[in-house]
Amino acid sequence: MPIFIAVTIIVVCIIILAASIKVVSEYERGVVFRIGRLVGAKGPGLFFIIPLLDRIVKIDLRVVTLDVPAQDVITRDNVTVRVNAVVYFRIVRPEDSVVKVINPVKATSQIAQTTLRNVLGQHELDELLSQREKLNQTLQNIIDEQTDPWGIKVSIVEIKDVELPESMRRSMAAQAEAERVRRAKIIHAEGELQASEKLANAGRVIGQEPVTLQLRYLQTLTEIATEKTNTLVFPIPIDLISMFIPKERLDTYVEQKKAEKKEAEKKEIK
Repeated sequence: MPIFIAVTIIVVCIIILAASIKVVSEYERGVVFRIGRLVGAKGPGLFFIIPLLDRIVKIDLRVVTLDVPAQDVITRDNVTVRVNAVVYFRIVRPEDSVVKVINPVKATSQIAQTTLRNVLGQHELDELLSQREKLNQTLQNIIDEQTDPWGIKVSIVEIKDVELPESMRRSMAAQAEAERVRRAKIIHAEGELQASEKLANAGRVIGQEPVTLQLRYLQTLTEIATEKTNTLVFPIPIDLISMFIPKERLDTYVEQKKAEKKEAEKKEIK
């Protein structure tokens, strides 16, 4: 009989010892309640509790990726869009996440949805499309402030997609095309202006040195000669061949042309 009692006591002690040993992983903490009262968070590793009196709740401290469902948002300029986002958060105070909120993940999801609608509804569509980084920072600050009493730290909030109505997409495409046409016309006009300035400068240089006109003419002929054509017709300026004509003959030719011009003007007057 004494042996049976001793064996029973040993078995009971082993059971109690096994029930009092708890192990939590590196990424977990064990929140201990003793007779309903909070004792604190323990871990990671091995620790002991009092069986039947203590209750342990394990909390995961790893980052949680929360996908915020698409929300219908009316912007400040009365445009309806569908916006979804993603929230990255983790629990930094396990005691608060157990004592102050029932389901921290669900609570954070509801806060994120409400904040997303409220914040984006205060901005215009152009701001929503062009200032996404600023809006992400605003959302992160607001959600982090609201979930801080629950022991939650929100690290990143990113707007994933903005779905626009089909009519708005067509309007934005037309606006973008008109903007591209405007830029093309401005660039073309600036090119014409620069070309005219260069031509004016070239005209002044040619006016000072008439020989440059002949050189340019010969260069143009050289460029034309590279084309695979059977017939090439080009005018020859008088200035170019004047060097091959005797001066007396050239003066006579010029005087003759002046006389013919005067006769033609007299006939027109009569």
